[in-house]
Amino acid sequence: MKTLNDIPHLSGVKVLVRVDFNVPIKNGIISDDYRIRKALPTIEFLRSHGARLILISHIETADGLAPDQGEGPSLIKKPTLAPVSAYLDKKDIPVMFVKNISGAFIASEQLKDGEVILIENIRENEGEKENDKKFAKQLATLADIYVNDAFSVSHREHASVCAITQFLPSYAGLQLQKEVENLSAAFNPAHPFLFILGGAKFDTKLPLIHKFLQTADTIFIGGALANDALKAKGFNVGMSKVSKGDMNISSVVSQAQVSIPADVIIQDHSVKGASEVGNFDAIYDAGPKTMVELKKRIDSAQFILWNGPLGLF
Repeated sequence: MKTLNDIPHLSGVKVLVRVDFNVPIKNGIISDDYRIRKALPTIEFLRSHGARLILISHIETADGLAPDQGEGPSLIKKPTLAPVSAYLDKKDIPVMFVKNISGAFIASEQLKDGEVILIENIRENEGEKENDKKFAKQLATLADIYVNDAFSVSHREHASVCAITQFLPSYAGLQLQKEVENLSAAFNPAHPFLFILGGAKFDTKLPLIHKFLQTADTIFIGGALANDALKAKGFNVGMSKVSKGDMNISSVVSQAQVSIPADVIIQDHSVKGASEVGNFDAIYDAGPKTMVELKKRIDSAQFILWNGPLGLF
């Protein structure tokens, strides 16, 4: 993996940087800036060495009202990175915010050393999710080199993550480098090794379970993933969030290392056993008995790997 230190020189070099600025936004205000803050060291490193930056990211937050909400005319807005641009300005990182690739190409011609362009939501472009080479080549015309600092989307075969590397010299940003180095410890963990897995998308998590069934002493499944696991074991999950389609996970959740909630908290904040969930219940979190057991496993573990939130998030 080539890192920023492997780049021969940066002064006057145009750098296309894939970041993850997919942050929660409400009323134009960013409520959690963690992902942006984690990208700042790479941005500042490149700027301090005279690079000219073009930042690309996706955003999924639609900061507006659905048609059945609010009073008066409904307001529906597309996801936008405009609040992120304003945030960076306040962090003394002046940003030229452009609406599309064409605008970025014009703006990039005017870039000076240390200056930054932020392109609007990259997923507005049809070729992004298709990992389209033609679109990636268009992106590549903006810069001299490519830097990926978005570990959280690096499993996606998208143009700004995957195909782009065919057209530009490519390097890992500081945050991506740190993620890889820290996670590498999971390949040779101390034991007992506890893997805590949460989140909502079982299709993206299933490969992790298969991988760590080989090494983990316990795999605890929480979050919305637990609903799928409970359902696969024959429990009623009522109106709880579950994955679409047949995940075929029965054989996985029946493994001895796999632990799932024995009790749950439902929408009215009451606690029910896993076998007591009714047709109109929605599971929001694991229950207190489950947490006591999980705490015991945490206390005895020598290595813990945790991925994804455990409750309604």
